Amino acid sequence: MYGDMMVLIGTAMIFVSVCVSVFIIQRVRRQITEMVEALEDVKNGNGNRRILSETHELVAPLAYTINDIILSYENRLSAYHRTEETNRQLMTSLSHDVRTPLTTMIGYLDAAHKGIVTGKEREDYIETARWKAYDLKEYIDVLFDWFKLGSDEFTMNMVTVDLTELTRNLLVDWVPVFEDAQMEFTADIPERPFRVKLDPDGYMRIINNLVQNVISHSHGNRIEIALLEKEGNVKIHLADNGVGIEKEDLRHIFERLYKCDKGRSEKGSGLGLSIVHQLVIKMNGTITAESVPGNGTVFMLSFPLAEEK
Repeated sequence: MYGDMMVLIGTAMIFVSVCVSVFIIQRVRRQITEMVEALEDVKNGNGNRRILSETHELVAPLAYTINDIILSYENRLSAYHRTEETNRQLMTSLSHDVRTPLTTMIGYLDAAHKGIVTGKEREDYIETARWKAYDLKEYIDVLFDWFKLGSDEFTMNMVTVDLTELTRNLLVDWVPVFEDAQMEFTADIPERPFRVKLDPDGYMRIINNLVQNVISHSHGNRIEIALLEKEGNVKIHLADNGVGIEKEDLRHIFERLYKCDKGRSEKGSGLGLSIVHQLVIKMNGTITAESVPGNGTVFMLSFPLAEEK
């Protein structure tokens, strides 16, 4: 009797095990089917599909891995669309910002060459064409910087330099420009050296872009630059007394192709401050901006001091 009971219990256990196994197999099959359908959806461009699975289930690791792959795909696709839109905007900008000054420049030169204008007017036409050529060169230089930064071939020559001396030498070249623009200029640069590891050419481009941004867009008549040491970093403050930047615009000024709608002129590629931001990040620095409409703007850069050997 006892033996029959054990056989019965054993048979029941086997039956239950088979039922559980069948249930698990069917559940796994359904999940695999869901995975195949999800991957087919992703293949067709739908990156929003996710596979649901409890952590204790057999296929959970596979489901989570596939979800991670889908999320990565979605992020890459989103980045691609953003890049595609940026390139479209850039081509539109190129067609306007290159063609327009080039056409105008050719018009002035043709008028001077054909004798349509003479004397002082002819000289004025040639001078205007010359400045248009400089504007065009500046725009093309910015484009080259932008494309170089996005290139895999872009490299930085990181060396330890005296930032105070490098900044002084940079600003000396701007003095005649400040005078021509009738802009007051003050610089507070300590006599003692601040040793910083960065790319000198990149730093020159950063300062030049920021100064040019003030001259071209701030509508101010004063620029102030100061260097100071704080908490193991060199801080560079560049301030103007211009019209300032609206709060909503201030959040986006370092984005590529962004142009402020208010308080700034339409001239410019919309790439200058984005290039500055990228260069600062690549040199392990930070950059922020503060502004009050009507009371000017302050750009604040920070680079870590080089360790003393």
